[in-house]
Amino acid sequence: MAEINWTEEAQTWLREIYDYIAADNPAAAFETVTGIYDEAQLLINHPEAGFRYETESSRSVRILLYTHYRITYLIKPDGDIDILGVFHGSLDIDRYLV
Repeated sequence: MAEINWTEEAQTWLREIYDYIAADNPAAAFETVTGIYDEAQLLINHPEAGFRYETESSRSVRILLYTHYRITYLIKPDGDIDILGVFHGSLDIDRYLV
């Protein structure tokens, strides 16, 4: 069974998402961040659930969708998963992942 590791960068993204939404609706912010976290937990049993992010890099980055957000992650050789970031669908993630 895979272990999920949230990188510091991914944790920062989650905090920023929460803060942005909480400015208007703290309950919605909690629901959104909890939903993102819960969706990522699916990767424990289904690590290849997300689609492969095509890049020139040799890393096996994948993307799991949750509402308007893209959860980017890396499946490591030992089978564990690093969550790299959580991006709103309107962002150009190439700026962050390449």
